Amino acid sequence: MNATSNKIRVGIAGASGYTGAELIRILRRHPAAEIRVLTADRKAGQPLAAVFPHLAGTGLPDLVALDAADWSQVDIVFCGLPHGTTQEFIAGLPKRLKVIDLSADFRLADVKTYAEWYGHEHRAPALQKEAVYGLTELARDAIRKARLIACPGCYPTSAQLPLVPLIEAGQVVLDDIIIDAKSGVSGAGRALKENILFCEVGEGINAYGIASHRHAPEIEQGLSKAAGRAVIVNFTPHLMPMNRGILSTIYVKLKGKASPADLRETLARRYRGEPFVRVVPEGVSPATRHVRGSNHCLIGVFADRIKGRAIVIAAIDNLVKGASGQAVQNMNVVAGFAETAGLEQEPLFP
Repeated sequence: MNATSNKIRVGIAGASGYTGAELIRILRRHPAAEIRVLTADRKAGQPLAAVFPHLAGTGLPDLVALDAADWSQVDIVFCGLPHGTTQEFIAGLPKRLKVIDLSADFRLADVKTYAEWYGHEHRAPALQKEAVYGLTELARDAIRKARLIACPGCYPTSAQLPLVPLIEAGQVVLDDIIIDAKSGVSGAGRALKENILFCEVGEGINAYGIASHRHAPEIEQGLSKAAGRAVIVNFTPHLMPMNRGILSTIYVKLKGKASPADLRETLARRYRGEPFVRVVPEGVSPATRHVRGSNHCLIGVFADRIKGRAIVIAAIDNLVKGASGQAVQNMNVVAGFAETAGLEQEPLFP
């Protein structure tokens, strides 16, 4: 990767958004990462402190326009560009660069499915073939050898981490999965939008993207791969009046003789020894406040009052495990660093 002195030189394309700020925060404390390039077209020419006052005094380079960035001085590029703009950008990068994409542009393996859900043809179909879906705990071997890693969306991360092991174990009915998910407002991005103004979000909760959210096919892609056949889920996201966090409450029908205790054991066995995924004790309900600012995913399993059903709950920080933290985790895998490097931050409380 042409890293120097056991360091890896990093560039961030689209550094002025929430995921960009989180990448900078995490990489600043990474023992082997050096941030060399930061791009942000609308904020180009400004010092980082002018855009993110909380990152003042870091000594990092000023923000530059995307087309003015010098990628010759980096080994790996994190892409936090808007959906639909990343494909052509990555296709134009030098082949020697490793790329970790935080947009949705390479998450869906089938370009026809991408066109259906994102409203335009895929602009780099040849490149899509080499993209590896980067849900770290479930794809380490493929990630380690990849040049282009497509980081999962926040909702799909919170849904797949608990569901994939249960599906692979044959413990849940595939045609009866309901995912009720709730997210903080930062999941909508930093651009000005009327529906995420304070007065529109505060003191309320609302469902959105009902039966049409773009994360549905991404979730189904991962679950179908685990099942070996097509899986369709009922997925409804909700917007919560909080800055960050995702709570996914997942309702499943048990298959055969499987019990909620069996589901708990399957998940505990699968994630035993994992640094960031933890199955909480019986009777404990995961909460977003218990993962805020961290790369952790907490999973709980409960027996439903309806016989033969179970409720699985997962909590993550949408900006960390659901985006920038998982991206750095993938960088660590690619570069051969300790997977926890830069990610040892415990959750913030209160």
